[in-house]
Amino acid sequence: MNLRGRSMARRTISAGACVVLVGGSASACFAEQSAMPAVRDFLVAWEVGNYPAAAGHTMGADQGQVAAALGGVRSQLDAASLKLDMLKIVKKGDTATAQFAVKIDLGENGEPWTYNSSMNLRRAGSGWKIEWDPSIIHPSLKQGQRLAVVTRVPSRSPIQDQNAKTVLRSVPADLVGVVPGELKDPKATIDQMVKTTKIEGGRRLDGERLLGRVRSAPPQKFLPLLTLERSSGDKLIERLKQVDGLRFQVVRIPIQPQFAPEVVGRLGAATADRLQQVGAPYQPGDTIGVSGLQLLLQRRLAGTPAIDVVAQDPEGRQVTKLRSWEGHDPAPIVTTLDRRIQPRADRALAKVKYPASLVAVRPGTGDVLAVSNHDTGGRDEAMEGHYPPGMAFSFITADALLQNGVPKSTQVECPATADVGGQTVSNPSGKAARTGILERAFSVNCATSLAQLATKLPPQALSQSAARFGLGKDWGGIFPSYAGTIPATANDGQKALVATGQGGVTTSPLAMAAAAAAVSSGVWRPPFITKDPVDTPSAQAKVLDAVATGDLKRMVRRSVQSGAAKDANVDSGGQVSGVSAVVNYQEGGQAKTVSWFVGFRDDMAFAIAVEGKVNAAKIASTFLNGAQPSAPSTTKPPQGTTPGTGGQRPPNGTGGGQTPGHTPGNGTNPTMQPTRKP
Repeated sequence: MNLRGRSMARRTISAGACVVLVGGSASACFAEQSAMPAVRDFLVAWEVGNYPAAAGHTMGADQGQVAAALGGVRSQLDAASLKLDMLKIVKKGDTATAQFAVKIDLGENGEPWTYNSSMNLRRAGSGWKIEWDPSIIHPSLKQGQRLAVVTRVPSRSPIQDQNAKTVLRSVPADLVGVVPGELKDPKATIDQMVKTTKIEGGRRLDGERLLGRVRSAPPQKFLPLLTLERSSGDKLIERLKQVDGLRFQVVRIPIQPQFAPEVVGRLGAATADRLQQVGAPYQPGDTIGVSGLQLLLQRRLAGTPAIDVVAQDPEGRQVTKLRSWEGHDPAPIVTTLDRRIQPRADRALAKVKYPASLVAVRPGTGDVLAVSNHDTGGRDEAMEGHYPPGMAFSFITADALLQNGVPKSTQVECPATADVGGQTVSNPSGKAARTGILERAFSVNCATSLAQLATKLPPQALSQSAARFGLGKDWGGIFPSYAGTIPATANDGQKALVATGQGGVTTSPLAMAAAAAAVSSGVWRPPFITKDPVDTPSAQAKVLDAVATGDLKRMVRRSVQSGAAKDANVDSGGQVSGVSAVVNYQEGGQAKTVSWFVGFRDDMAFAIAVEGKVNAAKIASTFLNGAQPSAPSTTKPPQGTTPGTGGQRPPNGTGGGQTPGHTPGNGTNPTMQPTRKP
């Protein structure tokens, strides 16, 4: 309500007519000397925060105490706004009763607290005064009581593997908080805590929001404000122990990912920039997911806390519940990650001296079985990396050739270099190979052969082949991923470059693993990483040409049997098929290298990308020697994973909520224990 605007309207009416306000069977007609101006001015002053002016319209109590009581409503509720609306006034001689509506916003985008209250007035000289009573603030508020917000936060649900076992590890942590009623100077305590605590990226805790939380909480109860994982040698907790008023509780909480941390994600404080990602109903200071699935499905994992607004005495012995908002239970996330394959992927990369990534996919369903990132600085290069594939792209080119009438038995030459359409293409080995059939040239990574044959292709053939294997498409789905970029080819030179995985072609390990899975199964399926909620990528599955795919399978098998990828040919666990490549390229004016292996064995396809010159096929053999795929899940794959079907992406969770978070490593990334608003 805009009380000032309404008061002007009422003045205009009263100048030429008599305003009638009815209450029960009584009615009265008021002029400017009625009780209405006192009620109006009191409500306006209270609403805009001029508490001394509001108290000046009262009688029967010390005006300083009245001003403090009125001002305490906002702080005790940590209210975002207070709106007051006059309803009616009933006059009986020298007394009157005024009724008004209260609307208090307890948090951004939450359901407001609304109720009606009343006040008694008495004529005082030529005007009217309000007889002060705490029940004016709320009808159930008694002398000596204050308002408080009690938040009942549900335990955050876990993220689980494909067999519904948690992938989170419980670790010791310190809950840092306060008992609000014991603080000598709440603002000084919070300011010092904020100054002492630093968050990665230069972020800071929201001191104003924390102070509001402290003031609105029950004074006598411990209020957690910060959760810090304990780690060896950490000095932050010791520094915080020097802050007057802070208290500490040691707990064990399941917050640390056992594996695939870039997928699982972590928790952190809801700073302003992070709030832009998650939106309502979160507020500064809440604990939220800040990466991975913890962020993407924050609302599902956290649920919605239950909120009580209460009236209580300072000791908390007499508590009257005034309003409640029921919460929503959190729900776990069941991923497709395989507990047997994921650790073996991690071990395969553990000793690599360069940043490296590995993704494993089940061809029969599209399940992502493992996501491993080694020394990537927290970046999920396995799912989102942008790398040129070089000759790892060769099976896409081979498919285009097979689909366009160039059989695998075609006789080809393999010079060390070749000029094709004005572009110079060189073999990765720098050497020529003897003349032979396409299948053999493919197996030894003869880039010059593929580049020359590519001139026989129609302009769109390579991009069409890439699209059949999901490259360059928008898959949709819950988890972010990069499907690659395939430039158009308008001339022979461009065909030669794209055919050999150059000329602006980029892709991710996930995209290449999904493409290899299509060779294995004969059907390209969009990869997905959650079973519950069911991830339904928007991209539809696509059945590949059976004849061309059969020839392609023999070609990639030969590459491992006797070709460039022969070091991936392990002795047990089924036949291995795949391609390998070392790609030198320029990025941002810097020379870079990426080494690839892309292949499959039985019902598991995978891709490895290493940001340096290594034998990726040997890394593949290390992975395969220790990684036996589990039996296919009996859970039905999401829509779009069988030929001719598709689906829409589900919403990223429902509800809202939070839980204490953690500090990876050295404990300097604090997370907030929230007081949730409805």
